[in-house]
Amino acid sequence: MASSSSGLTFKLHPLVILNISDHYTRVKSQLHPPPSVHDASNGVDPSAAPPADPPRVYGCVIGVQRGRTVEIFNSFELLYEPATHSLDRAFLDKKQELYKKVFPNFYVLGWYSTGSDAEESDMHIHKALMDINESPVYVLLNPSINHAQKDLPVTIYESELHVIDGIPQLIFVHASYTIETVEAERISVDHVAHLKPSDGGTAATQLAAHLTGIHSAIKMLNSRVRVLHHYLLAMQKGEIPCENSLLRQVSSLLRRLPAIESGKFQDDFLMEYNDTLLITYLAMLTNCSRHSRRGGRTPFV
Repeated sequence: MASSSSGLTFKLHPLVILNISDHYTRVKSQLHPPPSVHDASNGVDPSAAPPADPPRVYGCVIGVQRGRTVEIFNSFELLYEPATHSLDRAFLDKKQELYKKVFPNFYVLGWYSTGSDAEESDMHIHKALMDINESPVYVLLNPSINHAQKDLPVTIYESELHVIDGIPQLIFVHASYTIETVEAERISVDHVAHLKPSDGGTAATQLAAHLTGIHSAIKMLNSRVRVLHHYLLAMQKGEIPCENSLLRQVSSLLRRLPAIESGKFQDDFLMEYNDTLLITYLAMLTNCSRHSRRGGRTPFV
């Protein structure tokens, strides 16, 4: 495959790689769940099942282009129908609109997929996105583990018009890239790398205790809301006397709740959600790097 001659410089952020890896892992787990105890008890041999082809996932990559430099910051998933080689444009437009509210400077730069090499059918998706970006970039992640490989299993392609057998055709060409991190990403990775349990317990133990506390708090909140709801229903039906002082307190409590349907809340929520995902992915990246330094495997997927 030829190399790109566009002269563009590509900078890829780690969050994009982790997003693609997470997308592939989730789809693979849903399509090929581990064998259950029920299957084993019925005498079903899990190894007897024919190996299925690894799934392919699709999504958009977003970022900015400044002159001849293209910087890919983030990505989101796409709905793709392999039988018709078509994208769900309504879903794409909705996701693009949501990301535009939180990241107004980010634009759709191209798309991503998984596999060992670019396929002929990939050009259908590539052409479908040309009405959004006239020269989209294609990021391909190879999910297969190769212990002898030292570089990241990520390839970036551009499309160029070449004349083949006298016919002009659009083909994929390799583009070089570098991994780029901003100051916030470097600080987060360094902070997570130096985190240690304060009480001598493992990180998994602390996480389990934290999640258990959150679960208990949610259960208690739910039970109290139910008691208040039943009390108000009984008051509305006339089963108990109406107390204006209590109703004023309930009304005051409800006014303190955020208006979750407002545009400001949605923007703030998406920003907090993306920040939380970024910290989670950076923690995963740090864990992978630590395994690599110790001589272990680097589980990208």
